[in-house]
Amino acid sequence: MSQLTKPFQVGEHGARPRVVIVGAGFGGLHAALALRHLAVDVTVVDRRNHHTFQPLLYQVALAVLSPADIAQPIRTILRNQANTEVLMDEVNGIDLQARRVWLTSGAQLAYDYLVIATGATHSYFGKDEWARYAPGLKGIEDAIEIRRRVLLAFELAERQMQERGWHPPLNFVVIGGGPTGVELAGAVSDITKLYMRHDFRHIDPSKARVLLFDSGPRVLAAYPEDLSAKAERELFHLGVEVHTKSHVTNVGPGWVEVNDQRIDAAVILWAAGVQASPLGKMLGAPTDKRGCVIVDSDLNPPGLPEVFVLGDLAHFEQDGKQVPGVAQPAMQMGDYVGKAIAADLAHQRRPAFRYFDKGDMATIGRMAAVANVQWPFKAHLSGLPAWLTWMVVHIFFLIGFRNRIAVFSQWVWNYFMFTRSARLITGDQNLPGWQDQVNAGPAKEEDVRAAEVR
Repeated sequence: MSQLTKPFQVGEHGARPRVVIVGAGFGGLHAALALRHLAVDVTVVDRRNHHTFQPLLYQVALAVLSPADIAQPIRTILRNQANTEVLMDEVNGIDLQARRVWLTSGAQLAYDYLVIATGATHSYFGKDEWARYAPGLKGIEDAIEIRRRVLLAFELAERQMQERGWHPPLNFVVIGGGPTGVELAGAVSDITKLYMRHDFRHIDPSKARVLLFDSGPRVLAAYPEDLSAKAERELFHLGVEVHTKSHVTNVGPGWVEVNDQRIDAAVILWAAGVQASPLGKMLGAPTDKRGCVIVDSDLNPPGLPEVFVLGDLAHFEQDGKQVPGVAQPAMQMGDYVGKAIAADLAHQRRPAFRYFDKGDMATIGRMAAVANVQWPFKAHLSGLPAWLTWMVVHIFFLIGFRNRIAVFSQWVWNYFMFTRSARLITGDQNLPGWQDQVNAGPAKEEDVRAAEVR
């Protein structure tokens, strides 16, 4: 199906239009699925061979689930679509005039329609050197790295306590109070106070501190104020120390500077900002300050009706507000691509895209969540009702029957047995800055007390 020849106009010489979809996240995958019954040839290009259910990435990062529980091979998902092929490759150039994309492998793909859904990545606001010390959470690799650092911090503390009688403070710092930051902070608290409390002989994991810093006046700033306040209370009950109006000014190996005060940190996690994929800038279209491509009601950049931009990469405004870059809008945008191309093929006017907001939700910890429900009824939920709603919704949207069964059974087992089976440490056995703190020794008496034997 993929052609490496000169591209053509839609329907030229009776040939089937070619649709190239770049990125197999929620937007790209839903676009491919929406095209399965149309008379088009579809090529899905992604640098990874799997689709990741990003809302549950933090549960991989904190050893609740294994990576395979929230990921599915793209080929497996699309294997029954006769008009679709999958290429594991990466786009590094776009020729809008010739309607052609270049791949890192050296191949070129001609297209009639181009769908770009490459999402977003971490933004350190010009301080990219912080990434080494404060990993963010966007993919499976990030989740595994965070899991390694969190679990390794306890292992190193146990070893230091046994060898020297003390260990550096077990402070876990989360930077950013949005949904990802809140979920990470709550999950770290759960693992320290519930799931690892009986696993060590020389340290008490429950004495670890979890600190959440956000520069704004409240956590979950995009949520209604009452849900934001409830989330902060839930975090307080979990033992998370929430610090709003706190500006992180520097990050280094084993420490952060907040409002010009240095705080030791065994693990630092970044959830403070994102920036759009650089692929959007290749279009030469207007972008916002995060690099998102500004699109019209057809999800097209100005003057490019054959190019669709979806998900985190798209800046689409509805009723005077920008549609958020989360899973739900991305899926609806992907579905819309199928409707728009179907209208073109039928020589009909495209319907305008309209985002149907069903609400937002964020989990905070075991049996704790907040939900701003918009459909099928409007309600602000918190606590157990919100947590149950969150669990059902996320299991429902998981790709693949096996994944639903795996996630549900793992949650039930963890809930009743207070254990987590995915606690594997892989890769490097060092933490940034840990050895410096060990060599420095406990400078203060309170540091020794914080690391006392249980």
